[in-house]
Amino acid sequence: MKTNAHLILGAASLLFLVSCGGTDQQDANTETIAYTEADEKLLKQAQGFFKPLPEAKSFDRPIAELGKQLYYETALSINNKLSCNTCHDLAKFGVDHEATSAGHEDVRGDRNSPTVYNAYFHIAQFWDGRAADLFEQAKGPILNPVEMGMPHAMSVEQAIVALEDYLPLFKKVFPDDNNPITFDNIALAIAEFEHTLATPAPFDDYLHGNISALSERQRKGLQHFINSGCITCHMGPGLGGQMYHKFGLINGPYWEYTGSEKIDNGRYDVTGKESDKYFFKVPALRNVTETYPYFHDGSVADLGEAVKIMAKTQVGRDLTDETVQEIVDFLGSLTGTIPQHALLTSE
Repeated sequence: MKTNAHLILGAASLLFLVSCGGTDQQDANTETIAYTEADEKLLKQAQGFFKPLPEAKSFDRPIAELGKQLYYETALSINNKLSCNTCHDLAKFGVDHEATSAGHEDVRGDRNSPTVYNAYFHIAQFWDGRAADLFEQAKGPILNPVEMGMPHAMSVEQAIVALEDYLPLFKKVFPDDNNPITFDNIALAIAEFEHTLATPAPFDDYLHGNISALSERQRKGLQHFINSGCITCHMGPGLGGQMYHKFGLINGPYWEYTGSEKIDNGRYDVTGKESDKYFFKVPALRNVTETYPYFHDGSVADLGEAVKIMAKTQVGRDLTDETVQEIVDFLGSLTGTIPQHALLTSE
């Protein structure tokens, strides 16, 4: 009996130990990691310079759904082959990965096609800021003689009127308009769709207080990003998109560093002010690892090289290869999730 009692007690003890061991392991897997004071300080710094993405508009609205259909509509181009998505491919983070994009006659424009994701809170649209908002921006490429090539607003309206499926959709969205298919309404619908295109990323989780959302190496890169002076221009929710700045501020001219074939006057072409020469809207860095090539003319394909050029031209620093790579790793935390509603078909 004693032997059996010992066996029972031993088994119970073993069961208890295994149970406790399992609980300890589970706790170890779920417990909050203790971060250093430096980690906490870096988070507070970051929260001072950057902000999570502003809330985008809901896609579940008739005007946004119409805007999506128009975004993919090739009838908005003179050759019936190009849509907004041709140069701003939503399945490719809103770009076409070309230095500059080819228009309706296969002639290329002078500037790189920027992503439309997270553009809804920018100070203005286009590299030179010539469009005040998404509504105004949506009109530009359609009437641009090099891009989609439509000769005038009336031709755009006629092209959509000719497609019978659109009239009931426009009547639903603009019930008070006798003739709802107008160029303004087309642009407004596209803009409302683009206002839904947000890509929340791990960096947003980090800014909300989750330090583990960034790896240790990414946090090192973030510290370099701050200490190197990148935050002078790349701040706020988009890490850019909120101001204009001269390309080649400290060391220039910029084309000697980028190898650009064409000298672009930037915002000067809009304002005519000599002081605006070589000023461009600071590019937002959301999804930057996926939106190559870089700069206003797509002159640099490699992100690490782009970081080196920025450091040299804008803040006068020569960064080591290791520092550059850690910054690139940090920039990877800005790569978000493409919303399913943005894609032409859900996959």
